[in-house]
Amino acid sequence: MPEPDKLPPLREVIAAHGLAAKKSLGQNFLLDLNLTRKIARAAGAGEGGVFYEVGPGPGGLTRALLAEGADKVIAVERDARCLPALEEIAAAWPGKLQVIPADAMDLEETTLLPPDVRIAANLPYNVGTALLIKWLSSPTWPPFWSSLTLMFQREVAERIIAKAGSTHYGRLSVLAGWRSRAKILFDVNRNAFVPPPSVTSSIVRLEPLAEPVAPARLEDLEKITAAAFGQRRKMLRQSLKGLGGEALLERAGIDPTSRAEELDVTQFAGLARALNA
Repeated sequence: MPEPDKLPPLREVIAAHGLAAKKSLGQNFLLDLNLTRKIARAAGAGEGGVFYEVGPGPGGLTRALLAEGADKVIAVERDARCLPALEEIAAAWPGKLQVIPADAMDLEETTLLPPDVRIAANLPYNVGTALLIKWLSSPTWPPFWSSLTLMFQREVAERIIAKAGSTHYGRLSVLAGWRSRAKILFDVNRNAFVPPPSVTSSIVRLEPLAEPVAPARLEDLEKITAAAFGQRRKMLRQSLKGLGGEALLERAGIDPTSRAEELDVTQFAGLARALNA
């Protein structure tokens, strides 16, 4: 059952701890607790369980996850200025918040987190894509997480869910489409943040597939998509020349005059398999 949040408003917390958002850390604080609770509900906090949050800042989403019913939140925060505010949340929710002072990019989450943890985060803009790629590139699949409910710039969100033929379709689209089901849940107006970012944000939910949509080695798929989308305006016989060019395309049954944005995820997986054929 949702519980009331008895802590001070976030604006007061930020003022009390002198937490001006740092551009160098990609910080934009989300202050509307109604909105953070909407995100927490979208992440499934009402079902209980353990949640992993990256970059909680002053703890708006952290508070929402706990208030909506999460059994525990494990939060990773690299900005030491935010730790006292998070300690106040931990005191208000005894035994339910674990704070790890670290950079999430440096962590080996499989050793820190329970299986099937749900990840929910207002990701810092400067590392959001890198973290998503890290989580989608798990060496074991299915991965350690059971769902991702994440905030990105709208442009990045569109790249994540894009299909073949879209102008947003690229390497990230292929990786996400190969291993997960992804959809945009809703947008977040820039004015909901302090300071307001220059762009609209979107909440994206990803659920891992039991197995990828087509067999391929991750490293081979990465090589193919890097080459294909690195020269996306060129025909594949040219952009993939360094990986075998027309011979590679022939083995995969792909028209050599095709361009990267025309191939769906299954065809890219076929090209990845053909690398070792």
